[in-house]
Amino acid sequence: MRIYLTVIDDTPEALSALRFAARRAVKTGGGVEILALLPPQEFIPFGGVQATIEQEQRQHAEGLVARAAGTILEESGVRPSLTVREGEGPKVIREMIAANPSIAALVLGAAASGAPGVLVSHFAAEAGSLPVPLMIGPGGLDAEAIDRLS
Repeated sequence: MRIYLTVIDDTPEALSALRFAARRAVKTGGGVEILALLPPQEFIPFGGVQATIEQEQRQHAEGLVARAAGTILEESGVRPSLTVREGEGPKVIREMIAANPSIAALVLGAAASGAPGVLVSHFAAEAGSLPVPLMIGPGGLDAEAIDRLS
């Protein structure tokens, strides 16, 4: 099965990428893997404070992927796989692609204005070295435009 890997966060472009990935999965008989990234934490000398921060970040990320999964299941019928991982985004994404040969494409969304985003900038510059296609959706597209393109 072809798996479309997408990264979810609090941005509108992440939701656009998720919608595109779900629509592509439906049309190709594939699936979706939703990844929420937890940035590596800097050391805080007070262990309890650091543990609380890490727990809150994990709960937020788990909530994001759960809501995203519910949305695409409801809208498209696709039941995605969910992953929450800590680490540098590009490294985690490359590790996931290397570990799962079913991942057929990395789907990201660019911001509607300003800089395209850290992951989009990173992977666009290195698209030729990725073992899968990189799909970048423009952030300014509405739902109907995304549906037409997918």
